[in-house]
Amino acid sequence: MLEKVIKIDQIEIVGDYKSIQVRTATVVTDDGKELSRSFHRHTLSCDADISGEDAEVQAVCDAVWTDEVKAAYAKHIEEQNEFFPSATPEEVGGE
Repeated sequence: MLEKVIKIDQIEIVGDYKSIQVRTATVVTDDGKELSRSFHRHTLSCDADISGEDAEVQAVCDAVWTDEVKAAYAKHIEEQNEFFPSATPEEVGGE
């Protein structure tokens, strides 16, 4: 019998602002014998909406995304926006 199982097989905490990398494995088996395995990875930063994430991922996010981490990340983003301001249509001659 063919079976397809999708599961989170890796959760990593990366960098100064505690980005969460989530790897999901899709495994197809036939009578218990693995036929194929593929992976998908997505990354979450501490300003992300995690309401749609798996409970285990939410728990990791809640544990590492402290108020201090969130404040440092917000400051980092603010500094990046000051250094690399977004151009408005008026600035580039658009409408």
